[in-house]
Amino acid sequence: MLDLIVRSQRVVTPYGVQALDIGIAAGRITHLAQYRGLVDEEAKRVIDATGEIVMPGGIDPHVHCSWPMPSPDGGAPLLTAPPSVVSRAALYGGTTTIIDFAVWNQGETLSQSIAKRDRDWAGKCYCDYAYHLMLQGAVPPQIIAELGDKIDEGYATVKIFTTDITPSRRGRMIRFGEIWDIFKVVAAQGGLAVIHAEDNDIVMHMYDKLISENRVHFQHLAEVHNALSEELSFRRVIRLAENVPGTALYMMHTSAATGVEAIKESRAKGFPIYGETLHQYLMYTEEDYLRPNGQIYHTYPSLKSQHDQDALWAGMAAGQIHTVATDEICCTLAVKIQGERIDDTTGGNAGVEPRLAVMYTEMVDKLGWPLQRFVDLTTTNAAKIMGLYPRKGAIVTGADADITVLDTKVRRPIRIDDLHETDYSPWQGHEVAAWPRITILRGKVMVEDGAFWGDNNGVYLSRRIDRSVLDGQMR
Repeated sequence: MLDLIVRSQRVVTPYGVQALDIGIAAGRITHLAQYRGLVDEEAKRVIDATGEIVMPGGIDPHVHCSWPMPSPDGGAPLLTAPPSVVSRAALYGGTTTIIDFAVWNQGETLSQSIAKRDRDWAGKCYCDYAYHLMLQGAVPPQIIAELGDKIDEGYATVKIFTTDITPSRRGRMIRFGEIWDIFKVVAAQGGLAVIHAEDNDIVMHMYDKLISENRVHFQHLAEVHNALSEELSFRRVIRLAENVPGTALYMMHTSAATGVEAIKESRAKGFPIYGETLHQYLMYTEEDYLRPNGQIYHTYPSLKSQHDQDALWAGMAAGQIHTVATDEICCTLAVKIQGERIDDTTGGNAGVEPRLAVMYTEMVDKLGWPLQRFVDLTTTNAAKIMGLYPRKGAIVTGADADITVLDTKVRRPIRIDDLHETDYSPWQGHEVAAWPRITILRGKVMVEDGAFWGDNNGVYLSRRIDRSVLDGQMR
């Protein structure tokens, strides 16, 4: 007896869009049969999604839950929304897996950093999840040595900063000599380095310059976190990786044409370099800083020019940009707009819920891109690159039954009252041509027609990067 059958003529699989019945039992996909080929009476429930798009549950590889933020009143730091809030919103938006960060701090072992993060997440998350290990500042040799053990244990990705981002965040940047040593361990153990790449000298010089000129309004952020900074840092860190055999890189939140070009050139030489962008970079530019409450569109690095945005779209089409993430920071509007200067504007965005709908609208409805490309960019590529595939990110037999049903009869503006994250959205008023109607996690219907049926039994996902990804042969 099957637990569930999901059927549609538009099921997005690794082999194309097919008319299928999906049979589900014990949380896994057990059968893929021709459309209406499975017998209804052999399942406890049948979901007839005829006319709707059935895709693997979305994967957001870049979120920040329970993340410290400055308080509006100048008091003790606040924490952004916890996993329970963000994961619930993710499921409403058709995303079934999110990847956050386990942050290492001075004086800790990596085991202690992970255990501390587990206390934030275990039993408190509705969807499935994983962590990037995030290193920062001066990383001692014993932590670099421990890193190899953690990669072996399934913590397959390591976050590195090449900048402090703002003058108030001293201690995030890792020196290039230590990055070199980290790359050696990551390559030897089959891990993946995930990089926030900006040139710290350029960024801090521009802070000093604009502050001295009294041009401190956040509308000038693109002058600080500029395209030259992205080019210099991307090329430097990529060149370093090219000189450590076996090093694979994932360039987080690529925002500029210069970053796309650096990825393109390295990939053309056969190196395993992968690009991530964010949906706000694809939809907003530095001109949006001039709008009322323009801070709501900002994250770090900053929004860039129309030229840069065009290059990101072209990079997705040509295979230099592989994933669309959110850099999720779920905070209140008061916290998001509290800073008005180039050196105190709040980064991140509340965007995990509308990501799939917005990207479907722009990619498929407006540009006519194939459904397969949309699913690759929002789901499958992240699963492959992050070591989750084929358990996640694909409708294939044996995979977790993570499934999203997109209703494409919907055509309406996004309204804050319809969302489940916080009291503002940078996507308020944005017209979408689809919305997730049903989200299924490991065979359990979590969201259906606006009703939430989830429980907070999200599973932590141990990961191992596939050799095809590490060799640059991902297909």
